[in-house]
Amino acid sequence: MTAMAEPMFNTVYQAICVLVDYACDKSLIGEEDRAYAANLLLDALHLDADESFDPLARACAPNEVPPLENILSALLDDAVARGVIDGGIASRDLLDTRLMGCVTPRPSEVTRTFWQLHAEDPQKATDWFYQLALSSDYIRTYRIERDRKWKSVTPYGELDITINLSKPEKDPKAIAAALNARQDAYPRCLLCPQNEGYAGRLDHPARQTIRLIPLTLGDERWYLQYSPYVYYNEHCIVLSEEHRPMCIDRSTFVRLLEFVKLMPHYTVGSNADLPIVGGSILTHEHFQGGRYEFAMARAGVRTRLSFPGFEDVRAGIVEWPMSVIRLDSDEPARLVELADRILVAWRGYSDESVGVLAETDGTPHNTITPIVRRRGKTFELDLVLRNNRTSEEHPLGVFHPHAELHHIKKENIGLIEVMGLAVLPARLLGEMDLLGQTICAGRDVDEVPELAAHASWAKDVLARHAGLSSATPAVVEQVLQDEIGLVFAQVLEHCAVFDVSEAGQTAFARFVAYVGR
Repeated sequence: MTAMAEPMFNTVYQAICVLVDYACDKSLIGEEDRAYAANLLLDALHLDADESFDPLARACAPNEVPPLENILSALLDDAVARGVIDGGIASRDLLDTRLMGCVTPRPSEVTRTFWQLHAEDPQKATDWFYQLALSSDYIRTYRIERDRKWKSVTPYGELDITINLSKPEKDPKAIAAALNARQDAYPRCLLCPQNEGYAGRLDHPARQTIRLIPLTLGDERWYLQYSPYVYYNEHCIVLSEEHRPMCIDRSTFVRLLEFVKLMPHYTVGSNADLPIVGGSILTHEHFQGGRYEFAMARAGVRTRLSFPGFEDVRAGIVEWPMSVIRLDSDEPARLVELADRILVAWRGYSDESVGVLAETDGTPHNTITPIVRRRGKTFELDLVLRNNRTSEEHPLGVFHPHAELHHIKKENIGLIEVMGLAVLPARLLGEMDLLGQTICAGRDVDEVPELAAHASWAKDVLARHAGLSSATPAVVEQVLQDEIGLVFAQVLEHCAVFDVSEAGQTAFARFVAYVGR
């Protein structure tokens, strides 16, 4: 048998048996599936076993099974040594997903168990489904744990800040260009339900471990899955069966409200349907949600509103840096009616005094980012007014983070950021560590070329925090985290179509009056 360098396994065959032990202990497979799963793993690894190989017997006691990352690493290292795969990250990810696919329950079994649990309690169903995503390594917890996360106190309450290490930063222009890219590949995009079980390729992740729960929303087939990046607790994606572009219309409100009827413990929302103010995937209609209270949900109401004919719907402008109308009602149908009226009004609304233009040369600019949650029997719908107009001064977007903030956040401000959770690029981790070291060493930031983009901001930080250069590294790190949070608050302010100034709120009131008319 093949010897292994990994000290906790004597042979690759022992590692296979340990993976089978893990799968049984996590209830991914049953004891009666041992031989079946082991034979699938042998095939995936291009191995033949001799008579000494016995997957029916445990390789180690339940409390002695090593971490999944170690098991998979041993199997992948052996595959590299034997030339089954090269040593690249992409090829390793393709193979380890295939291996876990051998021990992940089939989609029909997952669907059946989910709805059986849902009949008892929706939360039981999602608890089980989320744990499956973790145990099957669809969500790579050992990578997610490396993400840097903290909360920052801002004038708008505590905002969530994350530096994401598992997903690359995306350029806004590349996101917009994707709308016009060829769509003839299979699967057509990362959100198509045809990904379930797909082996992947170097430019498309393997998806043998993804599982989708079929739903009916707005008389259409949709699916529930989890995000592999887990920006927050139980970060889920709700996707259309049909591959079609993002669209915000009356049916969007219907589907969002129907979803929280099914999952009353989840928040759900939709990215906008236009470039710049939309999310990273505009080619496939989808929502995002999860079991998490975002900062925007904790925000109160700044101004109470009343819309003629909808006096039964509680409404108000949210105390938030972006422009948000909040609607509350025990009757979802009433929220749909009023939200649709606001959307239709906003699509055609212009106010040049604050730079809002509904269209230029026939290109529309106005849309909405909607978010729905439950508060007991009450349905709450937040409508975030968005506009994607660009100008010579702001070529990436007038209501987008302006250039002076791009050193921290340049990417589109989508649904997750709108709700108060910053998803910042991985590059910031190294840059902030270097900046902290530079400050502690008493060096001039201008002397460090790698920090050129942060130089102006860093000088402002030092001016506001006298004596920071003589502080401990821990204090400097905390100050930088706090300051990044304040930058994110500015990012959201830049995205407001009606800012928090008196003039901005007066303009907001004009739009509300326009809706009423």
